[in-house]
Amino acid sequence: MLEKAVKEKLKQDFGRHPDDTGSPEVQIALLTKRIEALVEHFKQSPKDFNSRRGLLKLIGRRRRLLKYLQTKNFTAYQTLIEKLNLRK
Repeated sequence: MLEKAVKEKLKQDFGRHPDDTGSPEVQIALLTKRIEALVEHFKQSPKDFNSRRGLLKLIGRRRRLLKYLQTKNFTAYQTLIEKLNLRK
C-alpha cells in the first residue's frame, strides 16, 4: 500500500485540478507506484505467487487505462509516458 503523503503528491503532480482523483493520469500514476513497490517486493521473495497474480492484474488495469488515454488525448498520453519513464 502507498502512504497517504505519496498519494497526495501524485495527485498534485498528475491531477487536472487539486481534488482530482479519478482522471486517467492520476490512476495510471498511482498504479505505476504500486507496481514499482510490488516489483521491489518480488526481489525479496520471488516465490510469492499469490501477490504475483495481483501484480499482473494491476499491470493489466494500467495497460487498459493507457490505451484509453492514448485514444482520447494523445498529447496527455505522451507527457504521462515521459514523466513516468514508461516504455514508449
